[in-house]
Amino acid sequence: MKHFKIEELIRCYRENGARCRECPLKTKAERVPNGAENNERALVEEVLDPARERLGAPKAVNSGYRCPLHNSRVGGVANSQHMKGEAADIKPVHGSGFTVQDLGKVIEELGKFDQLIYYPTFIHVSWKKNGPNRKQILYKH
Repeated sequence: MKHFKIEELIRCYRENGARCRECPLKTKAERVPNGAENNERALVEEVLDPARERLGAPKAVNSGYRCPLHNSRVGGVANSQHMKGEAADIKPVHGSGFTVQDLGKVIEELGKFDQLIYYPTFIHVSWKKNGPNRKQILYKH
């Protein structure tokens, strides 16, 4: 992982059982499910790092792995790829001169993604380490 740290993508997990900083209810954090960290690493290596290289500017991670409680509280779908470590919500870093659309077009051009969902202020991007990737593009405005 060249441009990202796993801590940017997995924030719900606390080995010592501390609370999830992201969950509004501040309950005890759950352990990351088997494979989720490896899935996030694959997402970075296959999608996020290459997009960062092509764009030539950093991007911020809003959300990567989410525990079920966190996912529920932010309105995530019940089968969210975030809970498997297969997804991240990203945006261009403020002041980079790039838009959400610029970032999305780079990911589209690279052609390695499962889902690419454009929101007004960020992009949801996913990658399946195991299984076929749909290359599905959606717009949620």
